[in-house]
Amino acid sequence: MSTWTPSSWRQKPISQVPAYPNPDRLRDAEGQLHTFPPLVFAGEARDLKERLAAVSRGEAFLLQGGDCAESFAEHGADHIRDFFRVFLQMAVVLTHGASKPVVKVGRIAGQFAKPRSSDSETIDGVTLPSYRGDIINDIAFTEAARTPDPERLLMAYRQSAATLNLLRAFASGGYANLARVHEWTMGFMKGSNAYPRFEELATKIDDAIDFMRALGLTPENTPALRETRFFTSHEALLLGYEEALTRRDSITNEWYATSGHMLWIGDRTRQPDAAHVEYFSGIRNPIGIKCGPSLSSDDLLKLLDKLNPEDEAGRITLIGRFGHEKVADHLPRLIETVQRAGRTVVWCSDPMHGNTIKASNGYKTRPFDRVLEEVKAFFHVHREMGTYAGGIHIEMTGDDVTECVGGVAAVTEATLQDRYHTYCDPRLNASQALELAFLVAEEVGSQRPARDRQRAAG
Repeated sequence: MSTWTPSSWRQKPISQVPAYPNPDRLRDAEGQLHTFPPLVFAGEARDLKERLAAVSRGEAFLLQGGDCAESFAEHGADHIRDFFRVFLQMAVVLTHGASKPVVKVGRIAGQFAKPRSSDSETIDGVTLPSYRGDIINDIAFTEAARTPDPERLLMAYRQSAATLNLLRAFASGGYANLARVHEWTMGFMKGSNAYPRFEELATKIDDAIDFMRALGLTPENTPALRETRFFTSHEALLLGYEEALTRRDSITNEWYATSGHMLWIGDRTRQPDAAHVEYFSGIRNPIGIKCGPSLSSDDLLKLLDKLNPEDEAGRITLIGRFGHEKVADHLPRLIETVQRAGRTVVWCSDPMHGNTIKASNGYKTRPFDRVLEEVKAFFHVHREMGTYAGGIHIEMTGDDVTECVGGVAAVTEATLQDRYHTYCDPRLNASQALELAFLVAEEVGSQRPARDRQRAAG
């Protein structure tokens, strides 16, 4: 650590880097970012780490979700509000199912960059740079649009700041009122084919709210019933942007990334001796590591040694993204590796990225049934191994899109084109996300001790 600086990653090999044609303009943009105020604060990141430490002990559950990639075009108050509303609904359902606090972490206010499998894309014989997210270039297939533009770093910062401002207002200004959130959920269910299946759980939540009201606990006199803590996260892919927003905390004298409360390393950039891991090793934020089938046990241990040498609880969240048919082949091996090493982590499931297929009409999609199967397999493995399945990480939106097939929304391959709005990967729509929350609540409930489950059943 004595040799680490926010820029020491520049001495390491790096992947998933855009080729900016004008390095001087890039340095100017990063220099401006360095003078801007932090987007989040060190104390907030420490608060999240403490909450994730509770997850690692089995005392809370992590809900992490949001857009695949935020866009400049979709930015607006209604879009943010609709996402936050569904996210709150999911959290209430999961809180009741787990009988534990739910740690709420959005993929928002910074999730602009995306890794790509190829540096270029060819259409009708024309080859241009791949679209890497609005913070880098534009999705339009023209040479000007696809050329990486440093000014987009500043645009991403400003959009993140505006988004955070609205989210903080929603979280503390009464929009998170428990009774109102539950009313939204009941309204969804009454217009849904899922209502009969989930009616029992929804009724129990209704009864719990009535019971608290009878005790005199209302949103008006109990802040916890009308406010919530909400945190932001994104994949820290563009290290120049992250370096410019890395600041030393005046209280602890430690370095924090102030672009988001929690950052994660992607499946394509987690090489132990490469630039991204080097950068992450010096910041004190809670961090995630995406774990795909290619992650070896040896590399996992190297990552844990470099990123969390003191085994600080809440520091590391391992986010498995295997595919519904591969969970049983890889997750037990990683769990055994962590157990043998005596390390402390949060185990989280990303059931989206390993279940992407191409529909017969050419649209990229994710079958809801496969997403659910990966979640079920995740919980099954942890039950079999006596470990705690601590969270889910999903790509979702509050909008009524048609990008993932299946679920009570009854999206089919034929209707994918109706409202297929994603810039990158397909997202669950509001209905599918809430349905998944009810299904996950059943799985989370199965982790509770038998005595607690019997008491909850009445």
